[in-house]
Parts: sequence; structure tokens; C-alpha cells
Amino acid sequence: MSDIVIDIVNLSKRYSLSHQRRPDSLKAWLRGLAKRGTSGDANHSAEEEFWALKDISLQVRQGECLALIGKNGSGKSTLLKILSRVIPPTSGQIRVRGRVASLLEVGTGFHPELTGRENVFLNGAMLGCPEREIRRRFDAIVDFSGVERFLDTPVKHYSSGMYVRLAYAVAAHVDADILVVDEVLAVGDAEFQRKCLAHMRQLASQQRTCVLVSHNIETIKQLATNVARLDSGAIAEAATVGSDLLDRYALPQ
Repeated sequence: MSDIVIDIVNLSKRYSLSHQRRPDSLKAWLRGLAKRGTSGDANHSAEEEFWALKDISLQVRQGECLALIGKNGSGKSTLLKILSRVIPPTSGQIRVRGRVASLLEVGTGFHPELTGRENVFLNGAMLGCPEREIRRRFDAIVDFSGVERFLDTPVKHYSSGMYVRLAYAVAAHVDADILVVDEVLAVGDAEFQRKCLAHMRQLASQQRTCVLVSHNIETIKQLATNVARLDSGAIAEAATVGSDLLDRYALPQ
């Protein structure tokens, strides 16, 4: 059996950006309303295509940790969302072998009106973990998160750091084959970041796979085996973490 667990071929993602000219007076709005159904351009709308990802191809093998780097808006988070099946690609193929646990934007996978306790089960179910397994691991999840005092509080009252603590704790205990982590770990405090880094190193020792986005070069050097730099939705360059790619990227632009 192949040890490739993520296989991405010619992947692209397009968004349609709608531009509308707003009427600058009531008279103009009424005139546009009267034209509706005749000229079809009463709102003066125009569509512009924006390609968030362009023809991405890459492979990740079992046990590897791929770090995605690049400027804001380069497509990193979009790629993670497609990998996590949050959004579909416009074209291309993506094949993933194994269970994926994702930690994307703060609050993703949580319902703000539910308590932390209830969200553990909700988020666990969304990550494909049966309820009986969540119950069996519940104490370990709570202990890892460090939010026991606030477990029966609706998470809408949580700080960003508390959100991340609980979300990562769930993701860490669902026996995922692939862990997908966006920059959200930067929200947590230093102690919790160290705990997460230790957990990710443990995953590597268990031949689990990780894909992460980070602007912290030292974190990448500690965790990653490979690095891909995205620029304007395309892979500009890719290399092992031991190459000079990270050092060049860290230099002032």
C-alpha cells in the first residue's frame, strides 16, 4: 500500500466577486427599480473572478509534517479548508486517506450557545468520533484543555484562548490520522503552545501526519519535515525543512 495519505492534483479554487454600484439618491434608486426586468442591469452589477488557488499539486506521506508558509492572502487557509472538506474545490482532485481532525478559525466546529461540555461532543462528532469514544476520553480532553471550571458555561463567553484550548484538546483525542492546524495556536498562551508542540511531536513519533500553517519560523523548524511556500494561490517553491527556504523567507522583504 502507498504511504501517500494526501494526494492533490491540479487543484484550483475560484470565487466570484460581485461589484454593485449603489444608487446615490432615492430618485436614482426608483429609476433603477423601474428599469428592472427590462435592461437587466438595474443594480449595475459586475462579476469578477478571483482564483484563491491555482493548479496546486502536492503529496504528503504518512508521518510527514507539511508547513505552509506565505503572505496573508496567498491561499494557505483556503487549501486547509478544502483539505478539511469545509469548502469544495472548483477543479482538480484531492484524495485523503484516513480520518482528518482540523483546527481552523477560532470557533469553527463549536456552537456558541452550547456549553463547553456539549461542544466537546458536538465537535467530536463532526470529527467523526463516535459518542462512546468521546465519553471514554472525556476526562482526558478536559484535563488537556485546562478549562474545567468553565465546562458548563456557553462557549460564547469564552475567550479566544479558551476556544483554542478546548478545540485542540478534542482534536488531539479523536485518534485522527491527519491533523490540520491553521494559525490559531498563536492565540493560546505560551504554556499551552508548548503542550500542543509536544503533542504534535508525539504524533510524528506515531507516524501520524500533520499539515499546518504558521508564521512562526521556529515552530516550523521544530515540527515540520517539509515546507511549501504559496504565492498568489500557487506553490512558488517547496523543499525539506533543512533547506534554506525558511531562512530566506524570514529575511525582510
